[in-house]
Amino acid sequence: MMDSLPILLAVFVVALGVGVVLIRRIPTLLHTPLMSMTNAISGITLVGALFAARQASPDLAGLLGLAAVALATVNVVGGYAVTDRMMKMFRSPGRTGAGKETRDG
Repeated sequence: MMDSLPILLAVFVVALGVGVVLIRRIPTLLHTPLMSMTNAISGITLVGALFAARQASPDLAGLLGLAAVALATVNVVGGYAVTDRMMKMFRSPGRTGAGKETRDG
């Protein structure tokens, strides 16, 4: 395990750099659809974290698995809340969700 640590760190650093470069090149108009897609990916990460936490022994790996589950859950819930809030800005004033008209009085 210790001999693969430098390789894992190198992969992490390269992935971090590529991610930063890609996000900076995305036009502002595409941020909302991109956020929706990353919410789906975060959901997949959450499922993976649940499996990893289930298989881990009750030591540092188990605590890291629990932290991964908690952080992925916060990311998914927060991402969907922000996306929903942004999509509400595109609705017309007299309409609610699912295209139904509101009735006054």
